[in-house]
Amino acid sequence: MHMTQSTGIDLNLLLALDVLLEEQSVQGAARRLHLSEPAMSRTLGRIRRALGDPVLVRAGRRMVPTPRALAVRAEVSAVVERARALFAPAADTDLRTVSRTFTVLCHDAVPAAHGAVLFARAAEEAPGIRLRFLSESHVDAPFLRDGTADLEVGVVDSTAPEVHVEILHEDRMLGVARSGHPLLEGEVTAERFAAADHLIVSRRGRLHGPVDAALAELGLRRRVTGTVGTLPASLFVIRETDLVGLVHSWGLPLADTLGLVAFEIPLPLPPLRLGLAWHPRHEADPAHAWLRGTVRDLVRDWSAARPTAR
Repeated sequence: MHMTQSTGIDLNLLLALDVLLEEQSVQGAARRLHLSEPAMSRTLGRIRRALGDPVLVRAGRRMVPTPRALAVRAEVSAVVERARALFAPAADTDLRTVSRTFTVLCHDAVPAAHGAVLFARAAEEAPGIRLRFLSESHVDAPFLRDGTADLEVGVVDSTAPEVHVEILHEDRMLGVARSGHPLLEGEVTAERFAAADHLIVSRRGRLHGPVDAALAELGLRRRVTGTVGTLPASLFVIRETDLVGLVHSWGLPLADTLGLVAFEIPLPLPPLRLGLAWHPRHEADPAHAWLRGTVRDLVRDWSAARPTAR
């Protein structure tokens, strides 16, 4: 089906470009599209001629997209999804026959603590859907708009007007320490909490946060020993030291697995708004609707099952 008579670019070419940019591999794209590698290479050649751009260039043993390819990636994905919706109406879509890869941008605790449930549901309900988790970046970028991610899960702070945000739960931070930590012997007061040595989880390496602001209001200051980039890393350090850390509801299963103790922080900390965010181009896509619904169920389940802190 030709998009225009003058260009001769057909929808299959756009589909191939979408898969190539997702796989960043001729071999991977050929496998996805059930083509031979030579046929996929010829298709890439047609795409390159149509765009007047290399699209994918070799960098060592892998291929990386060009700036032009990255610039058109979101629009290509949107066109392909609109075509899928047009030719496969939502009411007639059998999720067990859908072959897709979805990229989920989230806090590292989400796949660590809950990935098994998500993969199990995908295997049962939509076995052709692959889930690719990306950790939150140390830089802010329009990941949903540019197509790098299909869904964001966690504390959504996006202010982009075109992004759809659905808040599911208001969470709060808890303190976490090893079992038998001296801080846990008796009431955890603001003074005793501040006197402990602290470990911060920060994707940007920040040495301060809302806890420090709340302590300052009371004329208190804590000693931050250092930072790590992920919650699981912090919990393993806390298990073997007297450092005190922070954990939220979706990270509590990890803390429980490691035998750590969560406790209420005696400070008026701001709530964390937990939810989902996605670009409106995915709104009518039945496979994306399944992904949103599945993650929505998971967020509500872990919020409802949150154990009481010490």
